[in-house]
Amino acid sequence: MKIHSGFALSTFVIATLGGCAPVGPDYVKPDAAVPANWANAPARQTSMQDLSHWWSVLNDPLLSELITQALQNSPDLRSAQAKLREARAQRKLAGANLFPTIGASASRSYNKNSPSTGGVTTDLYSAGFDASWEPDVFGGNRRAVEAAQADLEGSVASLHDTQVTLVAEVALNYIELRSYQARLAIAENNLASQKETLSLTGWREQAGLTSSLDVEQSRTNLEQTRAQIPTLESSLAQAKHRLATLLGQAPNALYDKLAAPAPVPAAPDNIAVGIPADTVRQRPDIRVAERKLAAETARIGVQTAALYPAFTLSGSLGWEALSLNALGGSDSLTHSVLQSIAATLFDGGRIRSAIEIQNAVQEQALVSYEKTVLNALEEVENALVSYANSRRRELALQQAENAAYNATLLARHRYTTGITDFQTVLDTERTLLTVQDSLATTEADKITALIQLYKAMGGGWQPVTDNKTSSAKQGTTS
Repeated sequence: MKIHSGFALSTFVIATLGGCAPVGPDYVKPDAAVPANWANAPARQTSMQDLSHWWSVLNDPLLSELITQALQNSPDLRSAQAKLREARAQRKLAGANLFPTIGASASRSYNKNSPSTGGVTTDLYSAGFDASWEPDVFGGNRRAVEAAQADLEGSVASLHDTQVTLVAEVALNYIELRSYQARLAIAENNLASQKETLSLTGWREQAGLTSSLDVEQSRTNLEQTRAQIPTLESSLAQAKHRLATLLGQAPNALYDKLAAPAPVPAAPDNIAVGIPADTVRQRPDIRVAERKLAAETARIGVQTAALYPAFTLSGSLGWEALSLNALGGSDSLTHSVLQSIAATLFDGGRIRSAIEIQNAVQEQALVSYEKTVLNALEEVENALVSYANSRRRELALQQAENAAYNATLLARHRYTTGITDFQTVLDTERTLLTVQDSLATTEADKITALIQLYKAMGGGWQPVTDNKTSSAKQGTTS
């Protein structure tokens, strides 16, 4: 088949133009303005430790088991994985626009004339291929691929961010559950002690050593303590339900596993927080925002390409014959070629308005990225302050608990011997319950602050080799 020289020349020109740099701005990753060190870091600041399995420092096998189950079955994680598959497909779809479309067809038509026109019967057989291609001369499709690639990488980072949030939520709810168990035990222990006090006042009333006022005051104190227990039990059950939901299970699925009380996990002696730049590199939500910025920058080029002409090449190659046996011979060969160019001459400013809109969207993405970095730094500083102050509060409450316990024993002894009145006993019992409850809450607050610190530093995921993402990168046209 002979190809016209004009077609060959125009194809060469278009292919040469298609090798030019795409229109629109090239993306440059912004520099994150971060301080050199944390304002509230521990005195000895070392390199950031491996945070992929940070919960192992708490030495709680059950917590590790729950986190493993959550990473396998969480609905949030499965949703993020589905979004990643969608982003991969979108990347492939964008890449497909760079290539020609080729189709094949075959047909047979049967025609019989009426007797008045001779009654001639004819068959027509045809088969062939059709192809069309719109060369990406000014790079609109290449910019679309660039945007889709950034979206794909953002979806990978979003999956990692979901893992960070999920792990932290499981750990926080687990600590909350252990805290409620501890506070429930404290209330029940104080209830038992106050029952003894009530028996003591009852015995003293019967002996004529005190009035019924002491008995009623003692009963009031006891019932107030008893009234706290249902609230704590409700909160404990809700924590169990929430944990089960995070693991993708029915709300009551963990009742047996979490039935036995256990202490709140202990914090490690040393914490390596690294430097702010480590956190910026580690946090997947910052990566999500940065990839969003890259995608929106590329889409400026997609919109800009609409200002330039569009070239289209199409053609067909086939065979037509009156009999099936003759189909495929050189005499039945047919072909056609079409070259076209189209450009917008006037659109009332639509294209330039679309470019202006995309520039504004890109600027919003830049501001969002900067804000995400600042929020990350704030979260780390807040967690460091909370952790340090929780430790200080814990030490003070430990001393207060010892003093309150001794005061309770002394008040009961002095009351029994008639040296002091019953009001002192009531005051010391109430103080002991309050201090012990505050201490249990503070111990949980300390570990909560530690978990929030690990989350703020982006812990809970690790980079893995992603063959599909790597393949997509290799297929990107720059």
